[in-house]
Amino acid sequence: MSQIDFQLERDAFGRLVFISDQGHRHEGIVPVRAFPIAAPNEGISLVGEDGHELAWIAHLADIPAAQRVLLEQEFAEREFVPEIRRVKKVSTFSTPSIWLVETDRGETEFVLKSEEDIRRLGQGALLITGGQGVHFSIRNMPALDRTSRRLLERFL
Repeated sequence: MSQIDFQLERDAFGRLVFISDQGHRHEGIVPVRAFPIAAPNEGISLVGEDGHELAWIAHLADIPAAQRVLLEQEFAEREFVPEIRRVKKVSTFSTPSIWLVETDRGETEFVLKSEEDIRRLGQGALLITGGQGVHFSIRNMPALDRTSRRLLERFL
């Protein structure tokens, strides 16, 4: 099914509703990103309550703006992966260590339990898991300031 063969709307309870080109309604659908970190705007599956895929969206930009906004709102409610913009301080260069970072959601601190909690995702992207289970992303390590890169390189 292509991106123009359906409509999306919210029901009275705020759940997403998928309406096929034949007019069949599927309430409570869930959008699922195929590559949530590496390519968040590509490969999105719309899954019904029964677990079956109703539609595949190759690129989020390919669907009408109103439907794109609904999907982006749904993702924002479910996903919480702050992006690290700057590493301000690391308590020690061994683990566990306490990191003070500046993210797109503000300044925070977390415990890095081991070096294995930093995963390379390719093309300069990293995923860091803090001690409380919160994931932090770095989309482009080479674009970080020099101090942040130096601190990160000690753990990679």
